[in-house]
Amino acid sequence: MRTFFFLLMLVSFSGVFAQEEVYVNDALAYQRAMKEKFADPMKSPFLPEEQKKFRGLDFFPVDTGYRVEANLVLTPESIPFEMTTTTDRRPIYKKYADAYFTLKGKEYRLSVYQNVDLMTKEGFEDYLFVPFTDLTNDNETYAVGRYLDAKLPKEGEPFIIDFNKSYNPYCAYSDLYSCPIPPEENALPVAIYAGIKNYKKGTR
Repeated sequence: MRTFFFLLMLVSFSGVFAQEEVYVNDALAYQRAMKEKFADPMKSPFLPEEQKKFRGLDFFPVDTGYRVEANLVLTPESIPFEMTTTTDRRPIYKKYADAYFTLKGKEYRLSVYQNVDLMTKEGFEDYLFVPFTDLTNDNETYAVGRYLDAKLPKEGEPFIIDFNKSYNPYCAYSDLYSCPIPPEENALPVAIYAGIKNYKKGTR
């Protein structure tokens, strides 16, 4: 009987480790794809002169603890509003839901938005936008904040917030861009040591 339970536990732990390995590999592949995009002059946000100085992007180590399942509370009555950006541009967003989640044993909330113009374009109907700030900003990470992309979850599917895939707005790399500034309600009172770090010239 003991042997049976031992084998059962071994199979269970093996399954968990296998899932974590798959996830870590997926996150690393995401980071590699981002680096390749920035290295491509046709896709990079850099001006030609800055592109020559590009040596790579820096990320925090992938941590499965920063991939969390959130409970979405929809906000269908929310009113579209102008989101502040780093310029005079004011794109129209609408809050789709409040996402409640537990991170490192503590509960937090983030607002999830839809770009009103973008949601009418083919291929972006299910696109969700989660800009946020945290206690690493202006130190380890970009001062203005970072972004997360997501999609409308299908019925029965969980809504995943994966901070390992957080990225900088293009304004972190060039002043030519106009980038949404995360609303104050999405200021997390915790340091998120996951995802992309602040860009420094010559980073490998």
